[in-house]
Amino acid sequence: METEIFNLPVILAIFFSFIIGAIFGGMVIFITRGALVNRQLSVAQKRATKTLAEANLEAKDVLHEAKLEADKTRAAYGAEIRERRAELQRQENRVSQKVETLEHKLENLDNRERGLTNKEKEMESTRAHLEEIKGRQLKQLELISNMSSEQASQSLLEMMEREMQEESSRRLREWEAKIKEEANERARDILAQAIQRSASEIVSETTVSVVPLPSDEMKGRLIGREGRNIRALEQATGVDLIIDDTPEAVTLSSFDPVRREIARQALNRLILDGRIHPARIEEVVTKAKEEVEATIQSAGEQAAYQVGVHGLRPELIKILGRLKYRTSYGQSVLQHSIEVAYLAGMIAAELGVNVALAKKTGLLHDIGKAMDREVEGTHTSIGTDLVKQWDKSPEVVKGVAEHHLDTPDVSIWGFIISAADAISSARPGARRESLESYLKRLKALEDIADSFKGVEKSYAIQAGREIRILVKPEEIDDLGAMRLARDIVKKIEEGLAYPGQIKVTVLRETRAVDYAK
Repeated sequence: METEIFNLPVILAIFFSFIIGAIFGGMVIFITRGALVNRQLSVAQKRATKTLAEANLEAKDVLHEAKLEADKTRAAYGAEIRERRAELQRQENRVSQKVETLEHKLENLDNRERGLTNKEKEMESTRAHLEEIKGRQLKQLELISNMSSEQASQSLLEMMEREMQEESSRRLREWEAKIKEEANERARDILAQAIQRSASEIVSETTVSVVPLPSDEMKGRLIGREGRNIRALEQATGVDLIIDDTPEAVTLSSFDPVRREIARQALNRLILDGRIHPARIEEVVTKAKEEVEATIQSAGEQAAYQVGVHGLRPELIKILGRLKYRTSYGQSVLQHSIEVAYLAGMIAAELGVNVALAKKTGLLHDIGKAMDREVEGTHTSIGTDLVKQWDKSPEVVKGVAEHHLDTPDVSIWGFIISAADAISSARPGARRESLESYLKRLKALEDIADSFKGVEKSYAIQAGREIRILVKPEEIDDLGAMRLARDIVKKIEEGLAYPGQIKVTVLRETRAVDYAK
C-alpha cells in the first residue's frame, strides 16, 4: 500500500514533467518555425520587390517603344490622309469643271431646242401651205386628166409594180448569168478533179464492157452495109454497141449484165471467126446464150457446194447463178451471198440453232435480185415468192422475207440473216455507189421538183447534174418561174446529198393558136 502511494506522486511528477517538456518543445518548434517563416517572407518580399522593379522598368521600355511606334504610325496615317485629301480636292475640282461643262452644254441644248421649236413651227406652217398648194394642184390634175386621186394612185401603183417586176426580172437574169458562170467554173474544177482521181472503173463494171479489136478495119465490118450487122447484133442481144473513135475497141452498154456478157462472148467469137453477117450473128449469139446459161448453172452449183448447202432445187441453183453477173453498190451479189451464208452459219452455231438452215437462208437471202429487173416488186418480196415456190422450209422463207427487218414480227432467222448481211456489206471496201443509188438519187431529184405547185413534169438528165422542169404557163409566169427555180434549188440543197452541182432549168411555154376563116 505504501509502495502504491509512493509510486503515484512519482508517476504524476513524471507525467507533468513530460507534459511541460512537450509544451516547451512545442513552443521552441513554433518559435523556430515562425522565425523561418518570417525569414522566408522577407526573402519573398525582397524578390517580389526586385521583380516588380524589373517589371516596371521593362514596362517603361515597352511603353516607350509603343509610343515611338504609335508616333510613326500616326505620322504615316497623317501623310496618307493628307494625300487622300489632296486627291479628293483634285477630284472635286474635276467634278466641278465637268459640272460647269455640262451646264454649258445644257444651256446650248436649250438654245438649240428653242431654235428647233421655232423651226418646227415654221415647217408646220410651210407644210400646211404645201398641202394647200398640193390640194389645188390635185384638183387641177383631176380636172385635166378626168381621173380621181384614187384612180391616179392606183394607176401609179400599177406602173410602179410593173417597173419593179421588170427591175426584179432584170436583176434575176443578171444574178442567174453570174451564178451560171460561177457554176460552170466550179463544174470544170470538179470534173478535172474527178478525171484525175479516175473513178470510171466503177461504172465500167456495172454498165459497159469493152471488147478489143485486132484493127480499126473491123469496125466497118461490124457495122456492115447500111448498118445491118450492128442492128442485127443489137437486136439479137438487146445490148447497145457503141463504135466511136476509141482505137481498136468497141463498147457494149447495157444495164443487164447477163445480156452484156452474152454480147461480149458473141462479139469475140465473130471477131475471131471473121464471118460477120446477120445469119452468122444470130447463130453465134445463140451459142453464146447457151454458154452463158451453162456458166450460170455452174456458178450456182459451185456456190452451193462451196458453202455446203445441199438439196437445192435445180431451178433455185440456176437463179442463184445469175447473181454472178449482178452487182449491188459495186459488190458481187453472189460473192456477198456466199459471205452471208458463212457468217449466218457462224452466228447460228453461237446461238445453238440449225447451222444448215442458216447457211441455206444466207445463200438465198438476195436471190430476188436475180429477177428484180424482170418482175415487179422489191427483191425481198420476189425472193420470198421464189423460195416459197421451190423450197418448202418455213425457216428459210422467214429469213429471206425478214432479212431487212421491215416486217411487223421478226423471227430469229430474220435477225441472224440481217446481222450477217450488215457485216458483209459494211466491211471495208465491200461496196461502192452504183446503179441503184444513182437511180434513187435521180428519182429523189424528180420527186423534189414534182412537189411544187404548178409543175407539170420534171426530168433528171446529165447523170443527175441537171433537172429540167416543165411548168403550167397559166399558173406560173416568167417571174414565178425564176422564183420556182430558186425554191427548188434551196430544197435540193437542204434535202438531197449529191456530188458537185445540179443545174435547175424551168421551162415555160405559152402557145397562141387561132384560125383564119
